Amino acid sequence: MSRKKAAKGKAPNSSPSAGSPGGKGVGKAARSSPSIVQMNGVVHPSRPSISSSNEFYDIAFKVMLVGDSGVGKTCLLVRFKDGAFLAGSFISTVGIDFRNKVLTIDGVKVKLQIWDTAGQERFRSVTHAYYRDAHGEKLIPPLYLLYVLVSCSYCICQAWLTEIHEYAQQDVVLMLLGNKADATHNRVVKREDGEKLAKEFGVPFMETSARSGLNVELAFTAVAKELKHRFMKDPSERFKLHEYVNKEMKGAGCCRT
Repeated sequence: MSRKKAAKGKAPNSSPSAGSPGGKGVGKAARSSPSIVQMNGVVHPSRPSISSSNEFYDIAFKVMLVGDSGVGKTCLLVRFKDGAFLAGSFISTVGIDFRNKVLTIDGVKVKLQIWDTAGQERFRSVTHAYYRDAHGEKLIPPLYLLYVLVSCSYCICQAWLTEIHEYAQQDVVLMLLGNKADATHNRVVKREDGEKLAKEFGVPFMETSARSGLNVELAFTAVAKELKHRFMKDPSERFKLHEYVNKEMKGAGCCRT
């Protein structure tokens, strides 16, 4: 399998064609290397390369975190990438940002380029642009839709889900995450409500916590497995995202870190 070089950095107000999930390149590496081909949010390099953390990888995918402002998208990303929690007050994301991480999935090095989108209404048009490529065609960047268990952000999840189906392709990989599960004393959304909404839209669901690390690794690993399965198209390998999530959640008592 071939491998490519990772790009890193911020893209606060960049266009989809400049290294975005909907663009044709991945940062400077893609623009300077004519041997890289990208289709449907998947990078197909033609020569070995190495990620920014000095890890080789075989295939790369772009992932988006979407949801209202304050639901914990940035904190979830930092917990997954760096294993740390951003305590205290935090400034809302302006425009869009991304980070890379390489996972080993069934012996295959999979790089996830995870895009942290702004949840504020005034940046919504920027987020919309990242659902499509430079030609306006719908792409398949996998999406994590977040709501927070301690506020009414759950109430508008249905609007986000409707928007995603409008701007992304029908076979998009989508997972619903109920974040801030550690704040049990402030909880206003029941787990059953999240499960009901996920079932209505036919997507996997789990509760997460960037503070404690609850299910953070599992959420990203599960989607990486699904993406790798779709990319490899191995008929002998049978993988279903829902079944994997349910099995792992049940086996760990819903308390994975």
